[in-house]
Amino acid sequence: MLKKKTTEDIIVDLVVYISLIFVGIVTLYPFLNVLAISFNDALDTVRGGIYIWPRKWTLKNYEIIVSNPQIYNAALVSVARTVLGTVLGIICTMFVAYPLSRKDFVLRRPFSAIMVLTMYFGAGLIPTYLLYRSLGLLNTFWVYIIPALLGMFNVVVVRSYIESLPSSLIESAKIDGASEFRILWQIIFPLTLPAVATIALFIGVGHWNSWFDVYIFNSQRPDLSTLQYELQKILASVSMQVGRNPDYQMGAMADSQQVTPNSVRASMTIVATAPIIMVYPFLQRYFVKGLTLGSVKGE
Repeated sequence: MLKKKTTEDIIVDLVVYISLIFVGIVTLYPFLNVLAISFNDALDTVRGGIYIWPRKWTLKNYEIIVSNPQIYNAALVSVARTVLGTVLGIICTMFVAYPLSRKDFVLRRPFSAIMVLTMYFGAGLIPTYLLYRSLGLLNTFWVYIIPALLGMFNVVVVRSYIESLPSSLIESAKIDGASEFRILWQIIFPLTLPAVATIALFIGVGHWNSWFDVYIFNSQRPDLSTLQYELQKILASVSMQVGRNPDYQMGAMADSQQVTPNSVRASMTIVATAPIIMVYPFLQRYFVKGLTLGSVKGE
């Protein structure tokens, strides 16, 4: 029989629901505002008053982006970089996290200490550039993939999850004659899907959003330009045009087909985040569980 709610319970539920609604509005409003600006006439946006619904609908902001012939090749490069980088990153992370999670690994502590140091100290841009040049990575596709194969934070996440698994699983598999490689991919990997999904999202978003490495390491290869870098170039071009024309900047021009940095930036944001938003729902349940690993452990 259901217990009848008291006045205090009703008040608490009401406060919780109002708080959640408020948090939802605060979370969604920036994205809806950017979406509205991206579909609104640029000069009309300068006048202000655009919230979550466009006042003057237009696709001109997106036409500026899709009219760039380089944008399609750049999108393919970004997709290839993100998919390949994420898959190889997960494989390398599993290969490192598994031995570091084993208590019978003699060099576990020294290796862990050395790798953790990389999270706090870096050589800097110039030594990194010289290293990549000596390795022959400059102006190649692999400069996107190889340096990002392994991140110590991702290793720590996966290692912590593996350590929370019952050690009897590995022991019983060894008794049955399974090799370490088979234990890793047929037993450990399926059980660590929440952690794997978490680091996959981290690695994928990092690859998808990256553009500075294109500017530094692949500036002489336009065919290897990524989507984010091309969007950055479009924004810089529009900003330069606006800077040279004060009338345009003040919204005084009569041509409603013009664009502004604010409108282009909004459409760029939607184009750049749409793929991640479409992928996230499929990883959400694993992502949440992966982030909370270690908070509650079984017997």
